This record gives sequence, C-alpha cells and structure tokens, in this order.
Amino acid sequence: MQSRSFLILIIAGGLISLVAMGSRAIFGLFLEPVSTDMGWGREVFGLALAIQNLVWGLSQPFAGMIADKYGSGKTLLVSGLVYSGGIFLMSQTSSQSELHLSAGLMVGLGLAGTGFGVVMGSVGRAVSEEKRSMALGIVGAAGSLGQFLMLPLGQAFLTSYGWSTALMLIALCTFIVIPASMGVRGKAEDSGASGASSISAAIREAAGSKSYWFLFAGFFVCGFHVTFLAVHLPSYLVDQGMAASYGATALSIVGLFNVVGSLAAGYLGGKYTKKYLLSYLYFARAALFVCFIIVPMTPVTVIVFSSILGLLWLSTVPLTSGLVASLYGAKYMTTLFGFIFFGHQMGAFLGAWLGGVAYDMYGSYDVIWWVSVALGLISGLLHWPIKEDAPVGQAQAVR
Repeated sequence: MQSRSFLILIIAGGLISLVAMGSRAIFGLFLEPVSTDMGWGREVFGLALAIQNLVWGLSQPFAGMIADKYGSGKTLLVSGLVYSGGIFLMSQTSSQSELHLSAGLMVGLGLAGTGFGVVMGSVGRAVSEEKRSMALGIVGAAGSLGQFLMLPLGQAFLTSYGWSTALMLIALCTFIVIPASMGVRGKAEDSGASGASSISAAIREAAGSKSYWFLFAGFFVCGFHVTFLAVHLPSYLVDQGMAASYGATALSIVGLFNVVGSLAAGYLGGKYTKKYLLSYLYFARAALFVCFIIVPMTPVTVIVFSSILGLLWLSTVPLTSGLVASLYGAKYMTTLFGFIFFGHQMGAFLGAWLGGVAYDMYGSYDVIWWVSVALGLISGLLHWPIKEDAPVGQAQAVR
C-alpha cells in the first residue's frame, strides 16, 4: 500500500512538474512577437519575465512553509488556479503594466506553488536517503520532458493562431495541475523524515551554516544562466540569421536532453559527492558557452549546443535539493529549498532583465554571454568548500 501511494505521488508530482515547467519554458517564444506587435523594446517583455522570476523566488519560501504546515495538495491547488489565470490574463494584455501584472506577478506567484519546490519537498520526505536523489531526478526529468513537449506545441499554437490565442490555449493546458494536485499530499510534521523540531529551528540552523549560503550563491548562477537562455536564446538565434523555428527547436532539444541529464544527476547524486558534481557541472557550462560564442553559427552547432546544454540544464535541481536534504534533513526540505530557490530566482531576474537591457543598449547579447561564462566559473568554485559527507564507500571516487 505504501509503495502504491509513493507511485501515485511520483506520477502526480511528475505530471505537475511536466505541465508547470513546460508551460514556463515557452514564454521566450513570445518575446519577439509580443514586443513587435505592441511596439515595445525587448526590455519590456524581459522585465515582465524578470518580475515573474523575482516574485517566484520571493514567494517560494512562503509556499514551502505553507506546504510544510498545511499540506502540499492544498498549496498546489490554489497555485494552479493562480498560474492558469495569470497566463490567460497575459493573453489579453494591452499595456506594459498589464503584462507585468499577469506574466510577472500572477504567473510568478503561481509558479511558486506549482514548480519544483513543493513537489520535490513531498517526494523528498517520502523516500529514504539512499533513494532520494534518484526520486528527485525523476521529478526533475518530468519537468524537462514538459519543456521538450510543450515548446513545439507552443510554437505550433503561435504560428497557427497568433500570440494571444496561443497563450489562452497554454493556460487551458495548465489546468491539469488542479486534478493532479490531489495525488501530492503530506505535511512536514506528519512525516517520519529527519530534521529540525520546527520550521523556525530549521531556518536558524541553515542560516548559520556557510554551506547553505554557498548553495544559495551557486543556485543564483543557475537561475541567471537558464533564464537568460530560456528568454533570449530564440531571439539571439534569429539575430544570428537562423529561422525563428530554431528557437523552439533549440529549447525543445534542451528539454529532451535534460531528461537524461536529470536522471543521470539523480543517479550519480546517490553514489558520489553532490557538491563536486555541481562544481563540475558549472565548469562545464562555462566551457560550453565559450565554445558557442566563438564557433560559427550553423544549424549543426545549434543542435550540438542545445544537446550538451540540456545535459547540464536543470540537472542542478536534484543535486541541490538533495544536498539540502542531506545537510539539514528532509523534514523541512520544502522550506529550506525554497530559500535556496530564492537565490536562483534573483539570478533569473537579472538574467531575463539584463539580457533585454544589454540588447537594447548594444544591439547584441555578447556582454551577457561573457558574464555567464564568468558566473559559471565562480559557481563551480563556490560549491567546492561545502561541508558534505560523501556517501559511504564512494567519496574517494570523486575526490
């Protein structure tokens, strides 16, 4: 009976991640058509998505605390309604303020309760330490599969019906979160997971740990990278002379390969030291960005870049969330990961916004690409001193 309940949790949680993260990934496709149709610079749309990511990050710790105290299912239900409503209102926008309210505030609030944080907290509490990293990897892979599936769907809607109707159809797709939320239940205090005696005690313990702040800063870089690329890569490819369809294709390939990347990260995180895996991952991102900048742009290079990027994309999530649980216990993992995720979304805010600012100022994204390289190197170094006990018998394989 317990295994059946866990299977339902994985299926429901994976479906929510698929729809929520998949829908979120399509917004970059709308930057150019919305900006052109409304007569705005790219900074306006970029700022809306920057607000979205900042609100998401600010709200995530509170969504985590609500889920830990009152239950994940209720949190997901309400957040799903807000998320769908925000995308629908985004489709009806006629001014910059309306875009910032819908795509920014409402979608950001909705994502705080439907994204990885709440679902992974429920999954993390339901499994043992030995199986946790793999289980988190499965949920992360579902979110990546959503990106792979929904980007072509979003592009098809956009091509066939225009941006307004396309967003209404995407809003309709996200309603699946509401019935799926019934399969994700549980409160922190009802679980037998290890951890502090209360939410406040868990927060104090983490806040007093340097390792926690290294994770916070490292995840900031992840947010900068993925949001800059999700929002601006389609437009960047068009600027380089590629057809508009390559933007959706590139991000779709990223999603497909991140299914492999997330599963691999979940598997490896259960065998090797997570902090070193994260360091290597960020160093690899920096090297990949350098190659993409200096190699001539062709359809082949776009496909190769997207494939490798996919392996490194959200592979950080099961490793980072698993590291939080390993260091501080799984009981209040949703809350503690929520604060780490705020760092991610601070980076996401800057990645989305500064990408638009740089383009409007210089007519290119070159400066942001090189900033991304530098941040990747810094993040790789930041994870190294985290005080993590490697899985027994495996530490030497990584050290």
